[in-house]
Amino acid sequence: MVRQARDKAIPRQTLDRRAGVLAGVAGASAVLLGAFGAHALRGLLDAPHRELWHTAVNYHAWHALALALAVGVGRGRSGRVAVGAFATGIVLFSGSLYALALGAPHWTGIVTPFGGLAFVIGWIALGGSLGSRTG
Repeated sequence: MVRQARDKAIPRQTLDRRAGVLAGVAGASAVLLGAFGAHALRGLLDAPHRELWHTAVNYHAWHALALALAVGVGRGRSGRVAVGAFATGIVLFSGSLYALALGAPHWTGIVTPFGGLAFVIGWIALGGSLGSRTG
């Protein structure tokens, strides 16, 4: 059991199920946003903005797979850190690039490196989780 605010316990199975759903949503949204960029935005974005979109989709898709791996085989605290870090990285890194591609203010890009850092933390945590018996 994991403790939550007000000392209510959340069963481990519930957390695992939520993380699994999160991984599925991350993967599905990567596919949908890739298709959206390839079709709906085809004539609307100039080359630099298309490249931003493409980079966002690539990192989104690869880290959705990493998130699914962390959910499936990550163990202990390190596995949970990996799940959270990959999810955070997708939102901050890819999300900021999607926004920039669609014309968000240039300062939106200040968020992008924090997403990249979250990805790095996720990979380190996943590696630590896989390299230990307890995580």
